[in-house]
Order: sequence, then C-alpha cells, then structure tokens
Amino acid sequence: MVDLANLMNRHEGKTLEFKRDASSPAPLMKTLVAFANGSGGILLIGVEDQTRHILGVPEPTRLEGQLASWIVDRIEPKLVPELLIVPWRNKNLVLVEVFPSPLRPHFLKTEGEANGVYVRIGSTNRKADPAQVAELKRQVLGRSFDEDPLPEKNSDELDFPAASESFAAKRKLVPGDLQTLNLVVRYQNRLVLTVGGLLLFGKERLKVFPDARIRAAVFVGKDRTQILDAQEITSHLPKAVDEVIAFVQRNTRRAIQVAGIRNEGIPGIPLIALREAVINAVVHADYGQHGSPLRVAIFDDRLEIENPGGLPPGLTMDEVRQGASKLRNRVIGRVFHELGLIEQWGSGIQRMTKACLDAGLPEPVLEEIGSGFRVTFGLIPVQKASLELLDQKILDLLEGSTGMSTSQISNEIKRSTRATRDRLKRLVELGLIREYGSSSRDPQKVFKLIGPA
Repeated sequence: MVDLANLMNRHEGKTLEFKRDASSPAPLMKTLVAFANGSGGILLIGVEDQTRHILGVPEPTRLEGQLASWIVDRIEPKLVPELLIVPWRNKNLVLVEVFPSPLRPHFLKTEGEANGVYVRIGSTNRKADPAQVAELKRQVLGRSFDEDPLPEKNSDELDFPAASESFAAKRKLVPGDLQTLNLVVRYQNRLVLTVGGLLLFGKERLKVFPDARIRAAVFVGKDRTQILDAQEITSHLPKAVDEVIAFVQRNTRRAIQVAGIRNEGIPGIPLIALREAVINAVVHADYGQHGSPLRVAIFDDRLEIENPGGLPPGLTMDEVRQGASKLRNRVIGRVFHELGLIEQWGSGIQRMTKACLDAGLPEPVLEEIGSGFRVTFGLIPVQKASLELLDQKILDLLEGSTGMSTSQISNEIKRSTRATRDRLKRLVELGLIREYGSSSRDPQKVFKLIGPA
C-alpha cells in the first residue's frame, strides 16, 4: 500500500522525483534508468516538482499503458518497474516504482551503453562516466575495483618493507600474507599486484594513480580565497591517515580553555570523529576517477573532508546514517581492518555523530557533491582566554598581518628579544599563532595568527 501522504511530505532526492506530466518522455526514462542503476526510487507523475502541488493526471489508464511501452522500447536491459494508479481525493496520480536492478548498468537505447547510462546524484540525473559504468558492472559481479589484477606489475614492485612497517605493531608480516590479503594475486602462473596492493604499498603507485594523494589546506576566513597553509600528502595510505590527522590537529588547536593556572589549546574537532572521517574517505574513495584527489579543507568555522566517488550503487544517505555500509575497496578495507584502523563495519558515521554531539558540536553534514562525497564538521568555536595585556597586544599586531618576525614584535611591544621569544612560544603552544620558517632557528622565521583570537 502506497503511503502517498508520506511521499508528499518528502523532498525530491536520490530515491524520489515528482513530475507534473509526461509530455516529455526522455527525462522520465533518464530518471527510471538512474533509479535502476542506484538504490531504486519512486517517480510520481501529476505533482509539481517545486511546490508539490497535486495536479493529477487526466487519463491515468492511458498514461500507464504509454509508460509501459516507453520503458520496453527505450531502456536496455529490460526493466520491469511497478506501475500504479494512485487516487488522491478527486484526482489520480501515476506512480512508477523502480527497484535496484541486478542487470545494471541500464541505459537508453537511443544513446547506447557508451553514452546512455545515467546515475542519480542527489535529486538530479547525471550521465555516468566510464569509471562509474565500470563500477556498476563490478557491483553486479560482486567485485571491487581494488581487487583487479595488474598484469604489468610484478609482485616485486610492492614495497614490502613499507608494508611490514605498517603491520609491525600488530604482527610480523611474511611474504605469504601478501596473497592472503589480496595485495598480490596469481595471474597466468605468476604473481602480480592487485590495484589495492599498488594503491596501498606500490613502489610507483603515484605513476599509475597520480590522484592517490591527499591535498590538505588551511584557508583564511570561510572561503577558499586565501591559503594560509597547505600540505601534499603522498605517503602510503595507512601512514597518510596519521599525517592528515596531524595536519588537522595542528591547524585546529584554536579553542582555549582555562585549566588550573595555565591556558591550553584543545582540538577544534573530536579526535574520534576526525579519525573516522579520514579513514572512511581513504577506504571508500573511487581511485578509478582521474583528476580528483582526496581533499581536506580547514576554514575558520568548519572542516571539510572530501573523496572522489559518491555512495556505492544501492546505498542511500539515510541507510548510511543508520549504519549501513558497502565497501568500495575490499582490499584496502581489509588491510585497514587488519591494522586496527577500522573497528566495526558500518559504525563509523554513528561514532562520528556521537563524538560531535558529545563535544557540543552539530552532527556532521554528509553530502554527495557531483561524483564525490563530502563530510563537513563544524569546529569548536574559539573561546576567549585570560591573556595578559602584552599577549593580547601581540595578537592585535598580527591581526591582518602577513607575518612578523621576533625582532619586529620585540620592537613593537618594547621588550627584549628573549622575553618576546618566550611569549611567542607560549602563544604557539596555546594554538593562537603559528611559526613559519625552515627551522626553529631560522632568522627569517615569522609568526602569523592561526584563527580569530
């Protein structure tokens, strides 16, 4: 039984679309194809998509037959949705319910498989690129991208010392483990790397997958106009996780609390939430996409972690929030699980949410952005600390400055270089300012504000 009242209270999204009429069949067929290639969905005809005002369908039986003919004539492979005429007061609507299809990828016959495959991104239908089409086919076969063998990459191209170092805290890695972990597979009577093996520990992984890196940046204010700090992280993926976390913690220790007689910086985001988000991004990224590295962006008010690849086919955002999970990369996922980086499948989003709420922060925002996925955290707001007048004067001097040296600050506050250096060191420890230079003894070193004081 269709709960029409419930449908009318929902907004259009990944599994729901409203159409006022069926005067143009092409958009309707694109929607049905996109639903079948993803998590399924309901197309409701006779409703204005913006206002959700119910217009009704003048001849519902005729439209039902017409839709059935269009679906048969225009969509490949064969799609068998449920067609219903739904009465609503003195009007009738036509409802088409599509279920996730084991025959995907479906496509429009007139455009062919190369150009006619569509996927659902939010409330829109997007033409699938070759990487997305390949992923749809792998999903049907029950395979993941990182399980594919690389015939041109022999097993000796795996960095065994790096892999051993990653496992050192858990157990001693032996060569036989490489096959067990599916880092290498037997192909035509020889051992070759899998995609996952190359991504995780390949000696030349960035030559094959140049976007298997993480770009981290700190921006001034709330947009991307001005970069304060940036780091390109190209380490092996398990190590890269720790480097991203260190970068974020270093650049978000801006909140201040009074603890005893000294003020201390506290993280702008709970470590549990940060760690889960970074690991999820690395494990679920679509490394088959080109030109889309993982990105971490820190602003004054938020932290964004974005990876290429939206939700896997058949998974909705509501299901993700409730703990459902589908691994896009099984090899990477298994290695991370063995390393203890992943504790329990499907619980990461819930742990993130709880950690944020416990810290007094809003729930993280989860979004599909184009062909990517983004998690956005609000940062713990900066609180005023009980600073001495000279400390506050230093912060005022650095406000709007592009950076000042110890001697410049010393001259302004009329204190010795040694006394000024001690104050600057304390402000750095509090997370209010940051030093920039080649080393701690660099005579050209300058100090800048990290965030609003």
